[in-house]
Parts: sequence; C-alpha cells; structure tokens
Amino acid sequence: MDRSMASWRNTTHDWAGSVDADHLAHIRENQAEFAPGGLPHLLLEVVAYAADEAECVGGGRCTITLHADGSVSVADEGRGTDTRLDDHGRPVKKPIMATKDLRFFDHPDAQILPDGHPRRGMSVVAALSEWLVHTNRRAGGAWFQRYEHGVPATDLTPVAGDGTTGTTGTTVHFSPAESLRAATGPTSDELAALTTPWPHLSIDVIDRRA
Repeated sequence: MDRSMASWRNTTHDWAGSVDADHLAHIRENQAEFAPGGLPHLLLEVVAYAADEAECVGGGRCTITLHADGSVSVADEGRGTDTRLDDHGRPVKKPIMATKDLRFFDHPDAQILPDGHPRRGMSVVAALSEWLVHTNRRAGGAWFQRYEHGVPATDLTPVAGDGTTGTTGTTVHFSPAESLRAATGPTSDELAALTTPWPHLSIDVIDRRA
C-alpha cells in the first residue's frame, strides 16, 4: 500500500483536508436550499451512498431505522468508506462528512435524488445534524467517529473486537437539527416509496418510534 498522502488521488473528496469549516457553515446558513423537505432529503443523501456501493458490486441491501429519540440510522453491507494508512501507519478515513463531495456540490450536472432535488453529498447531512456517528467496517479494520454540526468531536476510534470477522459496511446514525424534524416524521411506507428508484439496492425500514 502506498502510504504517502501526497500521492492519494482525489476522486470524490479532497484527502488533503479533514474539515472544511467554511463549507459546513455555508450549509448551515442555507438550510432550506440544502435540505428541501427536511429529514427525508437528508435520508436520501445517505442512502445514495449505499446505492453507489450496491451498484458497484452488483447489488446490496441497507436498513433505515427510525429511532425513538428522533434520530435515524442507515446501515449498509458495502465495502466501507475508503480508509488508508498515512506515513506513520495511522488510519485516515476519506473526509466524506466534513468536506465537499467533488462530484456533486456546486456541480450543475449533479445527480437528482428521488425527491427531485440535487444530490450534494454527506457533508449536508453532517452539517445539519446535531450529532452524527459514522461507523465504518473495512476488510482491514473497523472504526467509528462522532461529529457535531459536521465537525469531528472525536478522533477515528477503533471498534473494540471488530474488524477481524470479514464483515464490512457503513452505518450512519444521525440526529437532524430540530428545525428539520416534522411533527410526526415520515412513515415507513413513505420512506419505502421514496427510496424505490435505486434498482441495485434493497431497503428495509424499521420504525422504533413510540
């Protein structure tokens, strides 16, 4: 493995920076533009990454869970977020939460999500969430990291006892800003209908709200 970060090619995100504070602030200041429709749009931003993985490997599954505290989690069985070792052997995760997705943000030809609005990337979800926990399982190990309003609140932390079973995938658990939560929130049927346009991805919805 090439451990020189200078040689890492930017495809979806810029490896050179872990946090783009101005980018996150811009999203927070323009909530209506970046999260039209509130929570359902944020969910679609997350599920789109699971759909990317499913299409890449020929099919996959993810589970959306609506939790009693108003938070939501999306878990997939993909390869996990790209994580590499730097020059000192420390794991570095592609900065998908706190920097721009170079494919979509400010791009006139950005993918259109099933709600009819453009895809901007995972940083929109992180910036517009009170907190977000990203758990990442790769073939070579497993880590989690917590964000608050898009800014990392912890370092990349190994998942104890994990990373050796061969299980891979990503779980994004987030609590959207209060202003983005509807009084009742989306129903399981509404979410199932909204996420059907991805042919390579099977989606289960679990509603644990009281």
